[in-house]
Amino acid sequence: MRVLIPSALHSYTGRPWVEAQGTTVAAVLDDLDRQFPGIRFRMIDEQGRIRRHIRLFHRREMVVDLGLPLPADDELMIVQALSGG
Repeated sequence: MRVLIPSALHSYTGRPWVEAQGTTVAAVLDDLDRQFPGIRFRMIDEQGRIRRHIRLFHRREMVVDLGLPLPADDELMIVQALSGG
């Protein structure tokens, strides 16, 4: 699975696109954390929910369920929301 990493998290991965394994969104994020320790906590809070400033997209649909099944040959996009005034 190809995963697009937002630029704010490139300090973990060193690049915008990475490969990760998993049959669900949660499993892919766990694999990312195995490869890049600490990255999952930047996206998922202590209660296991997607942080407010993070959006996950699969096939142009926003992911709200971390249990969503993912095909191995697909893409997951992680986007960090921008804010300001």
